[in-house]
Amino acid sequence: MSKASPKYIFVVGGVMSGVGKGVASASIGKILQSRGFETTAVKIDPYVNVDAGTMNPTEHGEVFVLDDGTECDQDMGNYERFLDRDLTGANYMTTGSVYLSVIQRERNLEYKGRQVEVVPHIPLEVISRIERAAWKAKADIVITEIGGTVGEYQNILFLEAVRMLKIKKPGDALLILVSFLPAMAAGGTELKSKPTQYAVRSLNSAGLQPDIVIARANVAIDQKRKQTISLNCSVNERDIISAPNVESIYEVPINFEKDALGERILGKLGLKPGVRDLRDWRKLSETIKRSKETVRIGIVGKYFGTGDFVLVDSYISVLEAIKHAAYVFKRKPAIEWLDAEEYEKNPKKLQELSKYDGIIVPGGFGSRGVEGKIAAIRFCREKKIPYFGLCYGMQLAVVEFARDVLGLKKANTTEINPKTPDPVIDIMPEQKKNMAEKNYGATMRLGAYPAMLKKDTVAEKAYGTSRISERHRHRYEVNPKYTERLEKKGMAFSGISPDRRLMEIMELSRSVHPFFLGTQFHPELKSRPFRPHPLFVEFVKAAVARKGIK
Repeated sequence: MSKASPKYIFVVGGVMSGVGKGVASASIGKILQSRGFETTAVKIDPYVNVDAGTMNPTEHGEVFVLDDGTECDQDMGNYERFLDRDLTGANYMTTGSVYLSVIQRERNLEYKGRQVEVVPHIPLEVISRIERAAWKAKADIVITEIGGTVGEYQNILFLEAVRMLKIKKPGDALLILVSFLPAMAAGGTELKSKPTQYAVRSLNSAGLQPDIVIARANVAIDQKRKQTISLNCSVNERDIISAPNVESIYEVPINFEKDALGERILGKLGLKPGVRDLRDWRKLSETIKRSKETVRIGIVGKYFGTGDFVLVDSYISVLEAIKHAAYVFKRKPAIEWLDAEEYEKNPKKLQELSKYDGIIVPGGFGSRGVEGKIAAIRFCREKKIPYFGLCYGMQLAVVEFARDVLGLKKANTTEINPKTPDPVIDIMPEQKKNMAEKNYGATMRLGAYPAMLKKDTVAEKAYGTSRISERHRHRYEVNPKYTERLEKKGMAFSGISPDRRLMEIMELSRSVHPFFLGTQFHPELKSRPFRPHPLFVEFVKAAVARKGIK
C-alpha cells in the first residue's frame, strides 16, 4: 500500500481504567507488524499536564522517557517493547500539550485572524498530530490509544477527533473498544455484559460505533456472552474478541489471534492479509511457561503505594527488563518489594537481604527512605550479594562507598543535604538556575546521551562495544572532584561521557564482588523481549550463579 495513505486504528476503554488498553494496542501493533505492515503507535493522555514529567509515580505510574527526551506515559514503553521500535515525542500527546500548541499558534497568527474555538480546532490539532506521527514513522498503520474511559468528560474532544477522522477518511479508520466484563458469581465464571453495553451506548452518544470489541475478563468469554453483546451493541459476533487473563503480557498477541483479530482488522480496513508470523512470540511464550526454576530478586524502593497495581506501575520497565533477562536463562523471576523505610526503622531487617539472589535499587527522588537504601547497598557490598543500582541507585552507592570506604562520614547528595561537607553527588551547574526559578518541567538531563566504556570492565564486556547510547532522567551527577579518590579505593567509573565530565557507570571489580554496578542512566527503558538489556543480563547471570552456590 502507499505510504501516503496510512490507515488509522483507535483504541478506547470502557467500564474502568486499567483493563489493559496499552497492552492491547501494543499487541494489535505486533499482530499487524507480523503480517508485514509497518506499524506505529500513539498515546493520548487526557490530563492538562503538558507531559508526564511532573507527576509522582504513585499518581500515574512510571514516567517513561524516549530517546528525544520526551517524558511520557508507561504505555509508550509497551509500544516500544512489542514493536521493537524507538518512538519519538510525535507519538505522544496530552490535553495540555494540544491546547498549548493551539494557543501558541493563535498567538503567532497562524490561524490568519480567524476565531479559534475548542471545536473544531482542538480535534483538528489532534488529527494533525496523529497524521504527523504516521508520516514520521513512514507507517502503513497508526494505532492511537486514548487514555481513560469513554464515559469520562475529558475524553469527549478526542472522541470528536475520531468521529471527524472517520468522516474525513471513510474506510481508513477503525474504532476498537476494550471493555471489562466483571464476574459476580463465586468462582468468577459468570461474566456480566451490561457494563460493556453501557460503554457502547456512551460511544454512540458521541456519534461513534465500535467496529470491534475486545472483551477483557478473568476467563475467556463464552459464545453466549458474545451473542448478547452482539445483539445489544450492534457488533458482529466475529468482531468480539476474547481477552482473558494470561500469565504473561507477551501471550496477548497469540491469544488475540485465536479469535482471528488480525484478519478482522485487515478485512475492515480493506487490506490484504499477509502471512502471519508470530513464531518468535510463540517460542517466547513457551519459554515463559516452561521456566519453573526461579531467580529471586528484591527491589528496594519507596513508590509502593498501598496496593500491587500502584507498585507494579511505578517500576514497570524495571520489572519487564528483569523478566527479559531471566528468560535468557530460562528462569522465572520471583520479584519482591522491599520498603527502604523499614531498614531505617529496624536495621536488623537488613539480614533478610541474604535470602535474595540479587538486589536492585531503582530510580527515585527525594529523601524518604534514603538511609534505608544506603544501608541495603552497604549490606549487598559487604555480603557480596549481586547489586544493580539504577540512576538514584548508583548515586546512593557512591554515597555509601564514600562514607564507609573513603571515611567521609557526612558524604551525601546535595539533593538530600545541600550543606553536606562532602557533596559526592551534586547538581549540574546548568540546572541550578531552573531549581532557583522552580522551573521543573522537562528541565532534567533527559533522553539519549552517548557514553564511552573502559576496556576490560564488567560494563564493556557486557555490551561488547566501547561506545553506547542510553536514556537519562535526572538532575544530579557524581561530583568529578571526588572521582579520583573513589577510584583509588577501588570504585571504577567504567562508563563516562565523551567529554569525560560525567560518570555514567560505576562498578566494583569482579575480583572483589560478583556484580556490583550502577548506572546514571535508565537501562530498563531500552530492554526488549528479544533484545534484553546486556547489563540486566549480566546482573541476572550473577544472581543465578549466587542461587547455585547459596
